[in-house]
Amino acid sequence: MIAVIDCGGANLRSVSYALEYLNIKYQICINKEQIKNSNGIIIPGVGAAKNVMNNLKKYDFINTIKEYKKPVLGICVGMQIFYEFSEEENEKCLGLIPGKIKKFSNNNLTIPHMGWNKVIFNDDSFDECNGYYYFANSYYADVNKYTFGKCTYGSTFSAFVRKDNFFGVQFHPEKSSKNGSKFLMQFLKQL
Repeated sequence: MIAVIDCGGANLRSVSYALEYLNIKYQICINKEQIKNSNGIIIPGVGAAKNVMNNLKKYDFINTIKEYKKPVLGICVGMQIFYEFSEEENEKCLGLIPGKIKKFSNNNLTIPHMGWNKVIFNDDSFDECNGYYYFANSYYADVNKYTFGKCTYGSTFSAFVRKDNFFGVQFHPEKSSKNGSKFLMQFLKQL
């Protein structure tokens, strides 16, 4: 059973549909015991870092997530909160990955970055997932030692990060058609 955390993101239903399409059992969680008894966690994206962090605090999920030893997938802002800090509303985040989330600042780019863009993975478990994915983001993470997938929009940024049991994607696998389904299935193989 996958625990899908309801942290106020607008794509909760899209993630649910994607899991249903793949015949994956899940439950939407607002209870720590549901999370502790799950085989993995998904933290959906869409929304602001402050809103997501406030919801995690409201449900007292911060330590539960940090201490969780099974695979965790953060999508979009769900990935961004893995970092120490987000420039979006100057929010302190979970601090699982060193660094901060920055706002795109290139005046030649349309912000938010919305649409399909190519991701190149350099993680043995996800090498077959190279391809185009759907993005909807105004903020990004620099490439760092935890970057295992890159995308370029003005400059190259982290599209897939991995540290221990924490996996994060800036793109939306639940909106990325066949490639998104392939990525989710590869993540689920980590369970």
